[in-house]
Amino acid sequence: MTGPELERRLRRARIVPVVRVGDAGAARDLVDRLLGAGLAIVELTTTIAGWPAVVEAMRSEQPDVLVGVGTVVSGDDARRAVDAGADFCVSPRLVPHARAVLANAGVAFLEGGFSPTEVLDAAERGIAKLFPAHLGGVKYLSSLLAVAPEARIMPTGGIPLQQVGEWLRAGAVAVGVGGDLTAPGDIAGRVRDALS
Repeated sequence: MTGPELERRLRRARIVPVVRVGDAGAARDLVDRLLGAGLAIVELTTTIAGWPAVVEAMRSEQPDVLVGVGTVVSGDDARRAVDAGADFCVSPRLVPHARAVLANAGVAFLEGGFSPTEVLDAAERGIAKLFPAHLGGVKYLSSLLAVAPEARIMPTGGIPLQQVGEWLRAGAVAVGVGGDLTAPGDIAGRVRDALS
């Protein structure tokens, strides 16, 4: 998937659910709940035991869903994500070895970090991930965009659903949300409330 197409889909979705659970079975169950709530993008982290099988299953069963692989921290992670059929990859830090693998495969890579140097360096190549976003808050994103208004940034990490609107108004391309979104209960209702 090209960078511009990914950006268009992310901006339309506004929220990217980050799935970080113990194993593939739990991941499949949670993905089913997320898709049932109407979400069309899912990020599965490499910390899930058996994550490549979940990505492969989603690719074959849900071809319209955008599937990302998160916590890509090595070239090997990137190769496995490409082989499994990931549409895009995400990392909490800069990973040159993964960058090369994904560029050769034509898979978009949202590299990240926390410092201005890390985030703005990643933003020169595409959408950057700001992580852990809750430490700096919305004002930190605003400060980054004040000095680099052309930067495209997706904050992730410790963001409650009720703050998603603030981050979007501050200029986020989309917002990655984990536990607050994926908790038991009415996911669709929580998403509606967050985006209203």
